[in-house]
Amino acid sequence: MKRRGILNAQLSELIAMLGHTDQLVVADCGLPVPPEVPVVDLALVAGIPAFADVIRALAEEIVVQRLTVAEEIVHHNQAALDAVRAAFPDVPLDRIPHEALKHELPRVRAVVRTGEATPYANAILECGVAF
Repeated sequence: MKRRGILNAQLSELIAMLGHTDQLVVADCGLPVPPEVPVVDLALVAGIPAFADVIRALAEEIVVQRLTVAEEIVHHNQAALDAVRAAFPDVPLDRIPHEALKHELPRVRAVVRTGEATPYANAILECGVAF
């Protein structure tokens, strides 16, 4: 049995398969995901697990070279933006309209659905390399 790190088997397997430039989305419980995109559904009840908790856990497991969030997060969910910046302080962060972020979803490797129930708590994590 694993001692630490991500214990969810489906998420752990997905992380092991990620490569350079693959994109992983951490999403609130309401983000509409296209049917063809795999989803690791961690949501239990509203708020659990929180977006910030999942972002922190992923920051310990993967190398991220670029982040993308909805520009609306700045005015409507500063806590979610702060969580992203705290977990990935030195990673470039792009802001695009929420509708544009949703249009990116068909191209991502997978979506990790959290129980977050606050607006615009979504981030695209673009994987980097550890060397």
